[in-house]
Amino acid sequence: MNGTELPLRREQRLGHRETPADRAAADAAWHVLEAANELGDEAAVAACRRVIDASLNGACADRADLKLVTEYFR
Repeated sequence: MNGTELPLRREQRLGHRETPADRAAADAAWHVLEAANELGDEAAVAACRRVIDASLNGACADRADLKLVTEYFR
C-alpha cells in the first residue's frame, strides 16, 4: 500500500455482502429469537431464523419478517 491509498472498511472490501443495516437486523433477530423461544412464539422464531439465515447468506430478508423483528417488543 502506498501513501495515497486509504484502507477500506470491512463493508467496502470485495466479497463482503453484509451492510450495517443487515447487521442490525440480524442482531435484533437474535434478541427477538431468544424472547420468542422463551414465550413459545413459533411464528416469531421462524421469522427470526429466516432473517438470520438471510444475513449469513448475504441475501435480503423478507419485509414481513423484518417488520416482525423490528416491532416485536413494541
